[in-house]
Amino acid sequence: MCLAIPGRVVEIFQENGLIMGHVDYSGTVNKICLEYVPEIEVGQYTVVHAGFALSVLDEEEARQSFAAWQELVQAVAAQGTDIFGNPLEK
Repeated sequence: MCLAIPGRVVEIFQENGLIMGHVDYSGTVNKICLEYVPEIEVGQYTVVHAGFALSVLDEEEARQSFAAWQELVQAVAAQGTDIFGNPLEK
């Protein structure tokens, strides 16, 4: 499942002939294939699906996406669940 949460590229490297990178999601870092976005640079944001970066976002787009996610988290928390519909602990 792709949640379209932006991640920030913290490192770019080659692996087995592919452009790869480490992408940080607020402290969780995953290894991602960057072949579909070869123009991406360290410090830029991307949206990833199934281990592949699909697009490059500028910082403003990423900020807007984070704000929308925060609104969603607060809206579902007001109903007593997390974003997956699981009940929140009281």
